[in-house]
Parts: sequence; C-alpha cells; structure tokens
Amino acid sequence: MTAVVDRTARELRPTESVSCAALARVSGDDLQVPLVQGGTTTYANFDYAASAPALARVTDRVQQLLPFYASVHRGAGYASRISTECYEAARGSVRRFLDADDDQVVVFTRNTTDSLNLLAACVPGDTVVLDTEHHANFLPWTRRGRRVVRAADTIEETIRLLVAELCSKPAALLAVTGASNVTGEVLPLERLALIAHQCGARILVDAAQLAPHRRISLRDTGIDYLAFSGHKLYAPFGAGVLVGRRDWLDAAEPYLAGGGAVREVGTDTAAWAPAPQRHEAGSPNVLGAAALAAACDALCEIDPETLIGHERQLADRLRAGLSAISGVELLRIWSDSPDTVGIVAFTLDGFAPGHVAAYLSAEHGIGVRDGRFCAHPLLARLGLDGALRTSIGLGTSAADVDRLVEAIATLVQRGATWNYAETGGLWNPTPETRPFTGVDDGTGAAPCLIS
Repeated sequence: MTAVVDRTARELRPTESVSCAALARVSGDDLQVPLVQGGTTTYANFDYAASAPALARVTDRVQQLLPFYASVHRGAGYASRISTECYEAARGSVRRFLDADDDQVVVFTRNTTDSLNLLAACVPGDTVVLDTEHHANFLPWTRRGRRVVRAADTIEETIRLLVAELCSKPAALLAVTGASNVTGEVLPLERLALIAHQCGARILVDAAQLAPHRRISLRDTGIDYLAFSGHKLYAPFGAGVLVGRRDWLDAAEPYLAGGGAVREVGTDTAAWAPAPQRHEAGSPNVLGAAALAAACDALCEIDPETLIGHERQLADRLRAGLSAISGVELLRIWSDSPDTVGIVAFTLDGFAPGHVAAYLSAEHGIGVRDGRFCAHPLLARLGLDGALRTSIGLGTSAADVDRLVEAIATLVQRGATWNYAETGGLWNPTPETRPFTGVDDGTGAAPCLIS
C-alpha cells in the first residue's frame, strides 16, 4: 500500500477510460422522494460528507450477523462466541485498511468526535491545531492545553507557521484534519508527520473525510494516531475508531469506568486492563464494529487509482459546471493545495444557502448540506455566515452531477417555482406539500410527522 503523499493535479487527472457511473451499490440509490409541485423523483444524494449511505455489502453483513447477535467476551453460548469472534476480527479489518504498525491498537468508539475526546484525555501535554479544523478536532484539546495556529493563504506558509509554533515550546501532539470537511483540501500528512516528530511531538489525523476517499498507510506516513467514523465510511451503524500507539492509551485513566475495562476489582481498588479494552467499558456495539469492518474490507478491494479517478472526474465535472453559472463562488482555503477529495463548497450570490438547499430538495429531490459545517472558525476566516456543500461518494454518477448543476442554473436563470420562507433559522417551502412520514413498521400505522 502506498502512503498518502503530495500528488500533483496532473497525476490525479482521470483517464478517458474511467467510468462516470456509480462505483458501488449503496442503500437508497433507488429511493423515490416527493416533490412540492407533485410527483416523485429518484433522490440524488450529495451529502456523503455528513453521513454516507450503507454499502450493500455492509447491510448484507449486518443481516448475516443479526441472528447471532449476543453479548461479547463473557458469554459461553454459541451466539456469544460468534459475536465475540466478529467483534475482535473487526479490529483486524481496520488494521489492514490502515496498514497500522504493530504497536498501534484499534479502539472502537461511537464516532470521530468520541475518538478525539478519548485521545484528548490521554495526551500528556499541549496540542497544536489549525483554525481550519472541524469542531471535533478543535474543541477537545483544551483539556491539556490547546495552541491554535492561524492558517495562511498557502499550505507552504501554513506549514512554516506550524513549524514555528512547534519549535517555540514543547508540544505533545500536532492534531490535523486529513481532508477539510468544508473544501475537501488534503494536507501533506507524511510531511507533517516528519515535522511533528522532528519537533518532539506526535501527530493525530482526523480522517473522517479522508478515509472514505483515500487509502492511508499509517506505517508509511508515520501517523501516530488516526480517527474516523463508520457513518462516513458507508457503515452507518454507530461505530468509529481510534487507532494509535499503545503507550499513551495504556497510561491514561479509562475513558469510561466500568465492566470490560478492568482485570480485577476490589472494594477500594481496580486493576485496569490495557488498551483497547481499557477504553471500551460497557457492552460494545457489535453490529457497528462488524459493519465498519465490512466497509473497510469492501474499500480495500477497490483499486485506489480507480477510486481517485472516479471521484476526480465527477468533482471536476461539478466544479466546471458550477463555475459556469453566474454568481457561484467556489470555496478554497489554500491557493496551492495539490489535492482535494470529492467535496465542493460554494456560495450563490443573491441567495441564502438555506434557501438554495430547500429549493434543491423540494423541487428537484437533491440533497446537499448548508450552514457552517461545524467549522465556525474556518467559515469566519472565509468571511461567510454559511455556504453550500456538495459531496461525492461511491454511489454518485455523472447524471447526478449534471442534474445538480442544471437545477442551480435553473434557479439563477428562471428562479424557483415555489415560495420559501425562513423560520427559526430553517428554510422551508410554503406551503409544504410533501408528506413526511416515519418508516412503515409493517402495521400500516407509521407515524405522521408533518401532515
């Protein structure tokens, strides 16, 4: 496996043979949604960066395991033994997916935010972060001392500022986002890992947005700790991971105190287990771990260059289409970033982001994200109160991209066909004609949320 390293735009440009069809079947790829003007259409999902739909292979794996779902680690029954084997085998799938070193352990958590809060309680010193981070990789580090570096207009100058901060006084950790959740821009992780180590620090990578799009070798890049969420990796069953060096994890107090985290308990003492069990107290999310492992295994079977080519071709198509529309401004953090994952953020002059998102959903059956994306400092430095974000995944096709671009162009050229109003910070069509109902539970009495 190759490390995530700097790539030029030329190296990442797709070849003519790369298909623009979806790369894999995902749940909901044939979902029919109602439109305010009447009728239905197939849902076009451009919100992968928030929560990716489950791969068909992931849902199949969960269905296979459900009959054997039982308690783990301490059950003698056959179902418990199967569940335990699946749960522990899931660590191996994550380890292979990330090409982890022998001294790095896999701790299952709820999501990336959970993973980073866990590590924050283990770091024996200050943590250096950029102001471009998602809140999950910005807020937790205040526990032991957070030092914020304001990113410059280029990656090169930003790295110089990071070096200066790391050299100014000792820091235990450099915490960076592998790919921006707003713009998709990728940082040179191997280079940053080398810099951190030369300055006496370790490096943590928030890979929530990077892992679904790029193969990462912890061994080759020198990354010490990495976190990501299953629900962004086509396994939306409530599991995440923290993978990293054992010593800090073994030395820290358990993230949660309780059963499973201990070897022996007395009335006044507790002998805590080593990691990963030390930080996995309570009954674990067996199905979530199995789903995450199935997603890792499935992604391992996709050729990395095929994945990059598919994504790059669609993202280039999307950027070109949006750039041709009057009033659209694409967002970037750095002028020299050589690589981006399939995330395109933009603003549309004269339209509130929430208005555009509501229009796309109500009149075209297209799902995008609007707002500040849990990255308030970054949006502030871009001078924005909000923006629109589109994100591409394995289930995205060229037809989806063209449909989105055409819908935005129609809004600019002819306007919306429906009225929209903002209430409590949320934009909605008025009147709202679409039925919002719960999933049918088989009794015919699904709850109605909006009539």
